[in-house]
Amino acid sequence: MNSSRPLRVAVIGSGPAGIYASDLLMKSGRTVEIDLFEQMPAPFGLIRYGVAPDHPRIKGIVNSLHAVMEKPNVRFLGNIEIGTTITVEKLHEYYDAIVFATGAVADRDLDIPGENLNGSYGAADFVGFYDGNPRFHRTWNLTATHVAIIGVGNVALDISRILAKTANELHTTEIPDNVYQTLKTNQATHIHIFGRRGPAQAKFTPLELKELDHSRTIEVIVNPEDIDYDEASINARRASKSQDLVCQTLEQYAMRDPKGAPHKLTIHFLESPVEILGEDGNVVGLRTERMELDGTGNVTGTGKFTEWPVQAVYRAVGYRSDPVPEVPFDQAKAVIPNDGGHVLDDSGNPIPGLYATGWIKRGPVGLIGNTKSDAKETIEMLLADYDAGNLPEPLHPDPSDIITYLTDHDVDYTTWAGWHRLDNAERELGAPEGRERKKIVEWEDMVVHARHQSHD
Repeated sequence: MNSSRPLRVAVIGSGPAGIYASDLLMKSGRTVEIDLFEQMPAPFGLIRYGVAPDHPRIKGIVNSLHAVMEKPNVRFLGNIEIGTTITVEKLHEYYDAIVFATGAVADRDLDIPGENLNGSYGAADFVGFYDGNPRFHRTWNLTATHVAIIGVGNVALDISRILAKTANELHTTEIPDNVYQTLKTNQATHIHIFGRRGPAQAKFTPLELKELDHSRTIEVIVNPEDIDYDEASINARRASKSQDLVCQTLEQYAMRDPKGAPHKLTIHFLESPVEILGEDGNVVGLRTERMELDGTGNVTGTGKFTEWPVQAVYRAVGYRSDPVPEVPFDQAKAVIPNDGGHVLDDSGNPIPGLYATGWIKRGPVGLIGNTKSDAKETIEMLLADYDAGNLPEPLHPDPSDIITYLTDHDVDYTTWAGWHRLDNAERELGAPEGRERKKIVEWEDMVVHARHQSHD
């Protein structure tokens, strides 16, 4: 441990995982200096680009993240791609430790025939579109009247809600103009969500499931025959108040009288997708096999198949992390190999000064609370290594040295002061329409507002 200077840490990724790790470092009692690197021009990761725009309650998490970013010993450096703009090897010259919190933005494969047909979409691509992520499409084909969504998590609920609401219902949110104009062309009237197991195995959160029915345009439908529980399902309900509330809500949907809303949103359980059906290269249907619970919460096939006439399929079966250049990566699990915090080499040994937290550490599961406990475990390991003097000494520990490097290499990086300028610009765009903000979508337009200036 070198107590004559602050502990210098580079955190890669400015979503919740990276910001929580930074917060714990600052609360550790050590003197620390943290640089939060982000490949996007703006901070906040999936909170900005992965949460549906009609969920302002979840957006409120940004306020707590904002408070951490305002601390004087945290510096935001955006529009920097690790491995391209600067290598991990080069970062070692400026920091005692590097923490990877790069999250997961790619779609997991479903691995059934027809997955690559026109009209078969990954959930992450659609979320990127409607959240105005500059790396994703600006328009979307919304001509399908009957749509299937595969998966029973909150992302499936978000997608179903965006497809089932009217464009005008969503216009009050921060969606960019291109998203609003595209959603006005949406022709979806029948949306089907499919889960291969039962209600007690659904990954919805209770509030999101209940909110699904708040729109006057949406009729949520559950077939009473899909409400089935085996012994493991009953135990799952007893063990989790949240899961029990999900089941109660689904039971209420199954028992009630129709309310006559124009958009029908049906949640199906015990239907396992086996093939996306195509004609002339386009989606024309989804084939599922009826399943039955086996007593353990898992399912077995019954041999009874159903073909659902749909023109679009959205695969919401989970996100997948991308590898970071120069850093070990487990392709099968899509995570950085780790022992709970340390990044491990191919022989299973910790690599000095490298750490992982969040979804890149454990896979894309769990909520914000899991991300906080993840960060705690990782940062405790990092601090133990620091206290024991086991971190490699950086060649250039002065905070100005990395700025000199970026400037010398003509890196057009963005800053926290720049984020405030971008934030203000988005709010000014929304104000004439009575909206909190309207997102700026184009990458270069974001950089123009947020790039570093001499007084930042």
